[in-house]
Amino acid sequence: MKPPYTINPTILNLIASISEKLGEVKAAYLHKAPTELRKRNRIRTIHSSLAVEGNTLTIDQVTAILDHKRVVAPRRDILEVQNAITTYDRLAEFKPYSIESICKAHRLLMNGLIDHPGELRRSSVGIVKGEQLTHLAPPAERVRTQLNDLLHYLKTDPDLMLVKSCVFHYEFEYIHPFLDGNGRMGRLWHTVLLSRHNPVFEYVPIETLIKSQQEEYYRVLELSDNAGHSTPFVEFMLGIIDHSLEELLQTQNITLSAAERIDLFRMLAENDRFARADYLRYFKDISSATASRDLATAVETGVLERIGTGRTTQYRFIR
Repeated sequence: MKPPYTINPTILNLIASISEKLGEVKAAYLHKAPTELRKRNRIRTIHSSLAVEGNTLTIDQVTAILDHKRVVAPRRDILEVQNAITTYDRLAEFKPYSIESICKAHRLLMNGLIDHPGELRRSSVGIVKGEQLTHLAPPAERVRTQLNDLLHYLKTDPDLMLVKSCVFHYEFEYIHPFLDGNGRMGRLWHTVLLSRHNPVFEYVPIETLIKSQQEEYYRVLELSDNAGHSTPFVEFMLGIIDHSLEELLQTQNITLSAAERIDLFRMLAENDRFARADYLRYFKDISSATASRDLATAVETGVLERIGTGRTTQYRFIR
């Protein structure tokens, strides 16, 4: 059964704004951002997602752990960061519509932090604020069925993935399929779904804005619970995505390396073979000499194969 929500004018306007920004992202060559920017945003993502859950490490400490440096901090906090780094590094391996893949990600994320990571819960759970029960999750025996239904909706419903990923995020938190780690898993899987929609989302630090609006994040989750549909949460998360893309576009004055240009072109090449003119048609801001150097270096390093000579020279990616 399709989860309840309404696509209203607010949601339509946010989708239009996000779509416009995705076009700007592509024009600025940011849909696969430079290595340093990707690393910086990944650090922000991990730091923010874990900070929402009470992790005390700073961005500098998360950076040090990523760089394999020693950090003096609570062991559990360090392990949470190490697990998150491992999990986000394997983002491309996860199958977005698979319960088994969700369990695999949970196992990586929660390894050493809870008993039996990666296993769906077998008992009832609820969320308590102070002395008040704010959310009672569905019975344990319904978890697998509800997750299967949710993933079927994701895979088959014609609505845009921008909307469906937000609906999934809410419904995942509602189902609460694991005894612990549901918040970080819901946010992780939202990124998995969006990154299949557009590769830029693998490195957009959506988590940072969620952390900055943490009280509102929990408020709209509760509001959707009380309303019986996820529309308020979808509106909130689309706003977060829109704002995150705007932040990314503020970094667009960047310089790509030759290897980064070649890597970007690999994603865009429509034909098996291409000429230097095709390469220049995409990278309009570089000279013919720079394009020639890029292609020659890629041939020397075994990324490209050169076919022909002179004006008839063409290239083909070989790995």
